[in-house]
Amino acid sequence: MNVLKRLIPVVMMAIPLFGVAANEKDSVAVGSVIDEVIWVVGDEAILRSDVESMRMQAALEGMKWSGNPDCIIPEQIAVQKLFKHQAAIDSIEVTDADVAQEVEQQINYWLDMVDGSRERLEEYKHQPLSQIRNELRDEMKDRQMVQRMKRKLVEDISVTPAEVRRYFKDMPQDSIPFVPTEVEVQIIQMTPRIEIEELNRVKDELRDYTDRVNKGEASFQTLARLYSEDPGTSRRGGEVGLAGRGTLDPAFATVAFNLTDPKKVSKIVESEFGFHIIQLIEKRGEKVNVRHILRKPVVSEEAVERALGRLDSIADDIRAGKFTFEEAAPILSDDKDTKNSKGLMSTNMMQTGHTSSRFQMQDLPPEIAKVVDTLKVGEISKSFQMINQRGKTVCVIAKLKNRIEGHKATMTEDFQVLKDVVQNKRQEECIHQWVVDKIKNVYTRLNDDYKDCQFEFEGWIK
Repeated sequence: MNVLKRLIPVVMMAIPLFGVAANEKDSVAVGSVIDEVIWVVGDEAILRSDVESMRMQAALEGMKWSGNPDCIIPEQIAVQKLFKHQAAIDSIEVTDADVAQEVEQQINYWLDMVDGSRERLEEYKHQPLSQIRNELRDEMKDRQMVQRMKRKLVEDISVTPAEVRRYFKDMPQDSIPFVPTEVEVQIIQMTPRIEIEELNRVKDELRDYTDRVNKGEASFQTLARLYSEDPGTSRRGGEVGLAGRGTLDPAFATVAFNLTDPKKVSKIVESEFGFHIIQLIEKRGEKVNVRHILRKPVVSEEAVERALGRLDSIADDIRAGKFTFEEAAPILSDDKDTKNSKGLMSTNMMQTGHTSSRFQMQDLPPEIAKVVDTLKVGEISKSFQMINQRGKTVCVIAKLKNRIEGHKATMTEDFQVLKDVVQNKRQEECIHQWVVDKIKNVYTRLNDDYKDCQFEFEGWIK
């Protein structure tokens, strides 16, 4: 512990954040000093560089602070360390596959912030992309552990209808939640047929990759980086990460879990996403880690036009009263997520865990939102094409089933919205109290520069 209580000298390259240092205190001269331990929480130190790194990330994402970031940021880091410590005690685990997926999502988000330019991202972060990715793995693993720890703390919290009514009974109108405009949408989807010649082309490519690996002309990892069309794994040489059977496409999982020789390449596998070849890395208990190369057949314009024409014909028949949208969707749609609900789209609400058929416009796929925005309730759109969440070209007609205009929430129409408000408040109160109680029983030490801060949680200064 004594080691943590003194300054830790670190030779640093001085690079002002975003071109200029905020002030002299924030600047660092080339080849001089110095990082510094500013907080100690339990047996973990928080460095000044940790704070600056978080500040830089927030700036990249356009985040605004509600108070003094010099106080808010280190406290946020300290709180995360409390959750992480408890997660370790409670043996909370996250999978490598989940971490890898979140790493790629974060990198893709950052790339979007800088117009997709890898070079600009590397300049912002002052690191090559490979190093950014490596450092993100630990960060994302910690973040997921913290999230799961929080969920565990509040998993037993629920509220009754009576509690919801009491909470909102005397609340002023201007404090009642406003529910934005929501829509309910039905779709019929058709996936254009891919020509045999195109399927054979893709399979021949995959057979060629297999031959090159078997002959030692190229490694599987190199070919995956060059040719795989799975953006989430191609950068890692096709590596998926340790994953359970249930997290993988069923056809992919069947082949992956049957592989026994890491030197061999699997047969060609067709999944929802396209065609793959797979190579085993390791098996560990009920999980497997493999690398793969994904190739997606290209849909011809002629096939798209045929599917669009077929859907327009179906829409005309529905308008003519020959059958209803609800009757057509289960029979004619090939979208497995909606065909059994008469075409009705739905989403899982991450915060509450319940399923809803109501969407705010920004939560719909953009192609569907653009079309639905022009429809009246009960109208059916012209056919259009889009890329679905599995990366495939599909053709769709949409029906606006219902539009609920933006309004103040009411107990009769929006009980779930109001219940979520109360439940979220109870959960926040539980987590806040847990942090306060945890601080009381954990050793903390702050640099004197932070002792005048107004913190969210009491008890840091002892």
